[in-house]
This record gives sequence, structure tokens and C-alpha cells, in this order.
Amino acid sequence: MNPVQLDPDGNRLPIKLDTTSNGEFAPVPLSPANLAANRLAHEAADTNAKRTGVSRRHFLISACDAASTLLAFNAANAAAGRTGGFFDLTKEAALEPALAQAEIGDKGEFIFDVQGHFVNPKGAWLQKLVPGAKPLSQMPKTECALGLESGSHSYLQCLGPDEFIKDVFLDSDTDMMVLSFVPSRPDAEPLTIQEADAVRRIVDRMEGTHRVLLHGRVNPNQQGDLERMDELKDRWGVSAWKTYTQFGPEGKGYFLSDETGTRFIEKARSLGVKVICVHKGLPFGRQSYEHSKCTDIGVAAKRFPDVAFLVYHSGFVTSVPEGPFQGQGADEGVDTLIRSLIDNDVPPNRNVYAELGSTWRYLMRNPEAAAHVLGKLLKYCGEDNVLWGTDSIWYGSPQDQIQAFRAFQIASELRARYDYPEITPQLRAKIFGLNAARVYSISLEEVKKYTGRDRIAHERLAYLEHPQPHFLTYGPKTRREFLNLPGAGQP
Repeated sequence: MNPVQLDPDGNRLPIKLDTTSNGEFAPVPLSPANLAANRLAHEAADTNAKRTGVSRRHFLISACDAASTLLAFNAANAAAGRTGGFFDLTKEAALEPALAQAEIGDKGEFIFDVQGHFVNPKGAWLQKLVPGAKPLSQMPKTECALGLESGSHSYLQCLGPDEFIKDVFLDSDTDMMVLSFVPSRPDAEPLTIQEADAVRRIVDRMEGTHRVLLHGRVNPNQQGDLERMDELKDRWGVSAWKTYTQFGPEGKGYFLSDETGTRFIEKARSLGVKVICVHKGLPFGRQSYEHSKCTDIGVAAKRFPDVAFLVYHSGFVTSVPEGPFQGQGADEGVDTLIRSLIDNDVPPNRNVYAELGSTWRYLMRNPEAAAHVLGKLLKYCGEDNVLWGTDSIWYGSPQDQIQAFRAFQIASELRARYDYPEITPQLRAKIFGLNAARVYSISLEEVKKYTGRDRIAHERLAYLEHPQPHFLTYGPKTRREFLNLPGAGQP
């Protein structure tokens, strides 16, 4: 691939603050502080590229510019009075490659992304679109030759398996990923279990047999889904179940604590796959809002202590300002999860896990809100029970999320006032992958034995000699693009 085709003028920042959504919530415009942050980051890229004597594009793909960008975000947030969280970097990292690598580069952590996505670019789901719909049409990579094929949706070829592998395993430090699913009817899935397994087999052919796990999508209030769980387990070897309590026939959701949810949990237990990943927060619409709250999590966790409940998005809602836990009056956002745990006497580090997909990516805009969310989750869910997820490939490569998290710190004032923990290297390593490894019963020794020498590891080593990250995102960036997705905004 000709590198000139990949952002030759260096117009894209390596750490992305934009309006991209994962398709489960309407894109939210950037704040004045975000706009200022991006402007300062671009100005810093110009200045620092000249100071280091390299082209702007060359500087942008370096660790120095990732550090430079995060430092610009610090300056913009401080000017806006957001000082509760920050990216803990030295100023010299913007100009010294070795220092930048030491601060935000690969530290040998085991990075296990428990929420990844892939879209089949030729799937039957395309036949379910309304006439003229162009889902994900804002994201095609113009340098992708496949996108020039004839057909109204040919551009989706640029989101095929090879790009998935490049984004996740070559352009980021991710070691493993769980391939998850979006809510849908069985006849309208953008990715079916068969297609997901095909992606896993692609990775297998690259000798990356320990790289990808699969979820099994279950909507227990949808006819036939409970019965299909046997096949998901026996034929496809799913590692966990993925469900959306907001989703259901005629817009009617369910709770894990009601009769429908109880049947689902008991079925999972009987099959011996006792990991349930449940979407909470990021409501699809008004009808689904009640079921997007975490009020049922503590009830189900207390009733079924042998089941691990992974709360995807941690109950986060983009329209709810996040601050310290509001106690008994808490009825919105992440606080609904914390309150449910407290009300049902589920202590930290038990069987409820908070997952960060889309939540962390959105909170990168506002480090003070990020400090409160991470602080609350670490305090009430437990330092062993917060899990790394990125919701990529909707956001392109997850590397920017990884680099930002490596540098993030909760301000000492907030730690002292609210009893939040300091984010130490040891705690970061837990969140990045050690916690999830325990949930999925993964032997790190066995995984590292393979991932240290498999074909992906060798390809990544060669690729890093001349990396070509595109810094693109794929999800909708405007409300119009969001509504162009199949089923967008529907419960």
C-alpha cells in the first residue's frame, strides 16, 4: 500500500477526540474545550515536527506526537477548569522518543479487549436496509482498492477481516479480543455467529489461536433464542453470552431479575458457560431507558453468586453528567450500577464486573468526569473487577485509547476527598487484561507462549518497522449518519 495514500499531509491526530458513536447512541457534538484541545494538538504537531526535523506525517505516527497530543488536551482541560483527571506525562516526552515510549509505549502489559466488533461487508443484513441507506458510508478508506468495486455497498469491503486484524493486532498493542454482537433479530445481524467464527478461523490460520474469543448473542425475550444457546455452546464454543436488556419484540425489554432474565441465567448455568455480558447504559431510545439502568444487576448477582455479570458500558449515559456517587438518590448513569450493588449487599471484587467499552473513549473528552467514573467503579466494583474494552472497530484502531489510559491519572485532590485509588502501573495492568483473564479462565503463561511467537507477533514486528496507521474511525459521526444505521435508536 502506498503510504502517500494514508493521510500524507498529517491531517489526523493519533489520539482522536471526535463525535464518533458506536452506533448505540447518537453522536454528541464536541465541547468548546474539546475543540480547543484538538486545535492546540494540531499546533503542537506543527511546532514539534519542525523542532525534531521530520515531516508532520512522520511526527504524527510517533509516540512523541501521541504524548504531544495528550499534553495539549491537558492544557485545554485545565483552561476549562477540568483538573480532576489528567494525562500524567512529562513535557519532554513530546520531543524525546525514548521518553515518550517509556511513558505511553508498550510496557509488556497483557491487553485483553473484552468488547470488539466486526461487520460482515457482504452479509444478508444489507438486504434489510431501507432503500438508499448507506450504513457506515462516512468511513470508507479511500486507499482501500476493494472499496472501488461496483455495488452500492462496496465500500464496506474496507471493513473486512484483513482491516480488522490490522486495526486491532498490528496498529495497537492488543493481545486478545472478545468478538461481540449488536442487538438484532436473527435474520438481521450485521455479524452472525458463523461469520464471527470465520474471523476467528482467519486468526487461527495466522497461528493466532489464542487471539480471539466469541460471544453468543442471546435475547431471551425473543422467540427461539434460549433454545439456540445449546448450539452456540456446543457448535461454536462461545466463551460468554451477550445480551441487551433494552432489546425485545415491539420495543419491550426485560430485566435480569424478572422471569425472563431468570430463565436465561439458569440456562447459562446449566450449559456451564457462566459469564453473562449485559449492555447497560447508552440507551437506544425512550422506551428502552428503564431497562438500560442497572437496577437489576445487584439483584441477579446476589441471587446467582456463581455467575459472573459483566456490565458493558458500566451503565454510562452520554447525557448524564458524571461526578461523585450521589448515594440513595442516585438514579442515573454509572450511579445506578453502584447503587444496585450497595442496595443488594454485593461487595467489591465479587461477581459484578464493570466494562469500559465506549465509556472510556467518550470520557477521554472530559478527564474530570473520567476520574469520577473510574474512581467510583474501582471503589465500589473493585480493583479486580474493572475490565478493558474499547468497542473497536467502530472507533478504528484502539491504540489511542490504550495510550491515553496508560497516561491517565486521578488528581490527588479527588483521591483524598472521595477515597478513589491512585492508578498505579499494577492497577493499570489489572484493568488492561489481568482481571478479564481471570473471568475467562485464561492461563497467561499459555497465552503468552503462543502470542509471543505466532504469525501475528512476527507480522507486527515487521509492520512496526514502517507502520501506516490511518487514525480513522468508522462509526457514525452525525445524527443523520446514526439514523442511517439499521435499527438505530430502536429499543
